[in-house]
Amino acid sequence: MKKVGILGGTFNPPHIGHLIMANEAFDALQLDEVRFMPNAIAPHKQFVDDASMENRLRMVELAIEPYDHFKVEKIEFELGGVSYTYHTMVELCKREPDVQFYFIIGGDMIDSLHTWYKIDELVKLIQFVGLKRPGTQSSSTYDVKMVEAPELDLSSTLIRKRIKTGGTLKFLLPDSVEAYIRKEGLYGAQ
Repeated sequence: MKKVGILGGTFNPPHIGHLIMANEAFDALQLDEVRFMPNAIAPHKQFVDDASMENRLRMVELAIEPYDHFKVEKIEFELGGVSYTYHTMVELCKREPDVQFYFIIGGDMIDSLHTWYKIDELVKLIQFVGLKRPGTQSSSTYDVKMVEAPELDLSSTLIRKRIKTGGTLKFLLPDSVEAYIRKEGLYGAQ
């Protein structure tokens, strides 16, 4: 059975922390691939300065381009509307019945799993994979397979603030993503 990791998120913008999480899960669980799955509309996050769906998708493509074991999963764009993991994974499991999906989440998401839409049904479809994040307990009553990984306190929020204030982005996101952000004038970039 093929083993596929899914790393969902807004990727607004994608950064080095996303790449590290995906790679650590890929290696620790000996996955066949990890798919980065941008939300169409996240149920819990919306910002005034959001990049468009197309911009976020392009940034993910640029971020993962050098890595053969990373792919883009566009299902949430295809489905449209608010992206609930349960609906997405039901559809993915229908399309790919011979795949075991590993849904990769950080400590903040582990701590809030009990609030996820249809979580009791979702845990029957997929295996959650957790990576600790600084400032979180990274614990849940739900089955989460923990992966040891470097803890990095990096967020897309921090990166958007840095862009607005002209701060450095070096080593925080791939150069190709930074170049795209500046070219498109995203997040107030000059």
